[in-house]
Amino acid sequence: MAGIGFELRKLLRRESYLGQLQAYAYAGLISAGPWILSIIGVQLIGLMSLSVVVPKIAIEQFQVSVTWLLAASLIVTGPLQLAFTRYIADRLYQKLDHHVLPSFVGAQFVTLAVAGVLALLLCFTAFASAPLGYRLLMLNGFVLLCLIWIAAVFLSGMKRYLAIVLLFALGYGTTVLVALWLRPWGLEGLLGGFVVGHTLLAGGLWFLVWQHYPSGRLISLAFLRRGRMYPTLVFTGLFYNLGIWIDKFIFWFAPSTSQAVIGPLRASPIYDFPIFIAYLSIIPGMAVFLVRIETDFVDYYNRFYDAVREGGSLDQLETYRNEMVFSIRQGLAEIAKIQGLAMLVTYMLAGDIFAWLGLSPLYLPLLYVDVFAAGLQVALLAVLNVFFYLDARRIVLGLTALFVVANALLSWLSIELGSSWYGYGFALALLLCVTVGLLLLNRKLDRLEYETFMLR
Repeated sequence: MAGIGFELRKLLRRESYLGQLQAYAYAGLISAGPWILSIIGVQLIGLMSLSVVVPKIAIEQFQVSVTWLLAASLIVTGPLQLAFTRYIADRLYQKLDHHVLPSFVGAQFVTLAVAGVLALLLCFTAFASAPLGYRLLMLNGFVLLCLIWIAAVFLSGMKRYLAIVLLFALGYGTTVLVALWLRPWGLEGLLGGFVVGHTLLAGGLWFLVWQHYPSGRLISLAFLRRGRMYPTLVFTGLFYNLGIWIDKFIFWFAPSTSQAVIGPLRASPIYDFPIFIAYLSIIPGMAVFLVRIETDFVDYYNRFYDAVREGGSLDQLETYRNEMVFSIRQGLAEIAKIQGLAMLVTYMLAGDIFAWLGLSPLYLPLLYVDVFAAGLQVALLAVLNVFFYLDARRIVLGLTALFVVANALLSWLSIELGSSWYGYGFALALLLCVTVGLLLLNRKLDRLEYETFMLR
């Protein structure tokens, strides 16, 4: 997210309520936009197809299939997302801009090969009994999503936030329109709309890269050579994405909380819907996180390291370090306040919203826990982001590994304890990671001058 602070500071400098509102709206849009658009798009297709698609189970099969595509593609591409973006950032720091396009094409080629082979294997094994059209559309959807995640993370690293959100809006708008047009063809029609929309989205992302990083060379696989990418970032990308989804997998495969939907794909009707609704509540928290971390914190972070490079006095270093600590505390406190407000709004309105949507009130207790967990996930993102700025890659790796293990164990335990404990596994795992992360961050900041001058 480095670089977005300039745009946010420009809006905040207006010193008016309108300027602050624009800054927070802009931050919320670019930080949570793609994820929110994908949730809304898929749910909208389902709602608007209820009166047309026969049988109705096809709508559930579509939503479950897309959810699995999203989860699997994020986990498969996780190892490359952060590591490749850091590789490109290092090349840009070295003024080697002509390496960007060939490396990007190389990363897309590797992603295409890995995702394509994996999808083909699954088509002829786990999905062998599914209709051929369904298998082909799932294969295309999986490969496209893998390519899109790499391109989107790459362009995020290159500061093209607003362009990414606009392309996601165009892609998911097209997905909804084409899926609704093709819905008389049932499950294959809905998936066809998904593939068309994502083909457009992938094409837009590729065009952005081609437009801004021209090169005389087409492809390079130099990033795969030994020592070119950080192994800690490879595993961090894998663990973070796996940590987010592992509780869902456990609920999907537990016989008491799940049901078979299509082929090998399963879903948990009691667990899935509340948690996806809860993610809609993170928009204000993500906006606050982005504004506070990318403006106040980054400002003092730059001053601290500028003073280090230019031989600033000890008083200056301590002052900037203390301001960094203060800005982190302020940011986390504001995230807690805004997510607390989101929880209150959820408590007040959830019953009416569920009644309007025709959903059972039995989902409400789990929704409340999930909203709390979603807020903690924003806090964890903020802590990880600060560690990334401090180049503490091993700490981030440890925290994400802890997230995977804790979420898996506690989610399994919550199922064993009974339905009243559902959701607490995910929430407690995040609470543990945030607590450990804050303790480590406190220690890291206390030793910042020592580590900066003695260990580097």
